[in-house]
Amino acid sequence: MLSQVAARAFSPIRLGPVQLRNRFVKTATFEGMSPHGVPSPKLVEHHRGIAAGGAAMTTVAYCSVARHGLTFEHQLWMRREIVEPLRKLTDAVHAEGAAAAIQLGHAGYFADKDVIGGRPMGASRALNLYGLSVCREMTEADIQRMIEDFANAAWLAIEAGFDCLEVHVGHGYLLSQFVSPFTNRRRDGWGGTLEKRVRLPCEVVSRVREAAGGRAAVIAKMNLDDGFAGGVTHDDAVQVARALEAAGADGLVPSGGFVSRTPFYMLRGTVPVSEMVAIQPGAVRRIGLKLFGRIVVKEYPFTENFFFDGAKRVRDTVKIPVALLGGVKTLAGIERAMASGFDLVSMGRALIAEPDLPRRMEAGLATESRCVPCNLCVVEMEKEGVRCVRM
Repeated sequence: MLSQVAARAFSPIRLGPVQLRNRFVKTATFEGMSPHGVPSPKLVEHHRGIAAGGAAMTTVAYCSVARHGLTFEHQLWMRREIVEPLRKLTDAVHAEGAAAAIQLGHAGYFADKDVIGGRPMGASRALNLYGLSVCREMTEADIQRMIEDFANAAWLAIEAGFDCLEVHVGHGYLLSQFVSPFTNRRRDGWGGTLEKRVRLPCEVVSRVREAAGGRAAVIAKMNLDDGFAGGVTHDDAVQVARALEAAGADGLVPSGGFVSRTPFYMLRGTVPVSEMVAIQPGAVRRIGLKLFGRIVVKEYPFTENFFFDGAKRVRDTVKIPVALLGGVKTLAGIERAMASGFDLVSMGRALIAEPDLPRRMEAGLATESRCVPCNLCVVEMEKEGVRCVRM
């Protein structure tokens, strides 16, 4: 029998204009199931299975708002040709009684030059160690075009049937690069003070909300901290959260880490370096990762609900719904989140391992995910698609 507090996790909630059947959300985790940027039947089945397993909403990731925002050839990038394939996905999710979300973003300076066929761009000039390239600083025209790219992607996502649009302001992606003082060294109206650094994410959220026109919720994934000195801090995150709420976000998903510097800060647990080396394209990347992987890709110990303290500060700061993300895997941990005022629990690896975990927890058949933080599912993303290799 569920306690009264735990039962709250299985009660409905409103997220902007969208009614969710419970508080469980499959967070955006790159699936690797979109060859040439086109959603595959495998991607449809992946999200249908999560919806059938009881989650209230499942999030498609990562969808770039333009081709020049890609880090892999097999990532989604939004254009009219993929609207109908995406509609098959949202229809399948809706048929299982769940809502469908899509994460909209842009990689900024660590877009892959070989994939995008040109030089990456970012908040400021920066070296991309992953793609071995130097990005150029975005011009005013680039910035205005980027805002419209997000709006156009939102329009197409609505046409494809999505109920929620997640603007990616975290993990060192482009909008996060503007927020972080480490990557934003601009001296114009888009850099300097935190108020100026958060300006682009806020304008994007506002424009996406305008494009959504009340037909879908607009939420933002944001960094609590970047995971290294000189980046975004918890104090910054509180101000960023307030700014995003004021810009019109219907909800927030606090996270952390920088893909190009602290990629496993957002995951915690084992770093499967040898398996990562094996899938690298080209001898240079394989040799580099083999020699320096243990130094460059730092390992962080896994603890349950590892973003709790920072996310609680955000929860206590804003009035809109806030999700707890980061190592959510036990009913006891979910109960703590509900008791602490969180509105949603956002789960990644736990639902990759066990898509039916919410239904089993509600039925009293499970109290903890069988997922262990081996992170081998991360390797699978770059092979034939994300999956748990242990289940």
